[in-house]
Amino acid sequence: MKGGKSKVDASRKADNKLAAKRKGADRASKKPVKKAKPGKDPNKPKRPPSAFFVFMEEFRKTFKEKNPNNKSVAVVGKAGGDKWKSLSEAEKAPYVTKANKLKSDYTKTIAAYNKKQSEVPQKSTEDDEESDKSKSEVNDDEEGSEEEEDDDE
Repeated sequence: MKGGKSKVDASRKADNKLAAKRKGADRASKKPVKKAKPGKDPNKPKRPPSAFFVFMEEFRKTFKEKNPNNKSVAVVGKAGGDKWKSLSEAEKAPYVTKANKLKSDYTKTIAAYNKKQSEVPQKSTEDDEESDKSKSEVNDDEEGSEEEEDDDE
């Protein structure tokens, strides 16, 4: 049997394939379990835009007026970025001051928000004591006292 494959070689290949499958299963099971993130609070104030994004608000309007047929967001962003890079510090100053004003307003509102969040009372211990008994147990106690009163008559 020159050049022929033996049965032993075939069984080794099968074992190797099974071992590879097992390794893949082991890798999948060793991945860390992600913890569920708490949901975002819709009442939380949004972060203020940077000076560049304040500039972009204005730039988008002017770009749209000059190029009304342009539908590409990427083209507007690219043109805005190039324009921002070409501006001098003096030309950027009004956007920087507006961004700083928005940031100071944000810090005030987020401080008020955080203060409000810390004032929200947690569940009181009295509620926990009541919840130790299930509602059916509470109802059983009430029914039991009524039955005792009926026995007295």
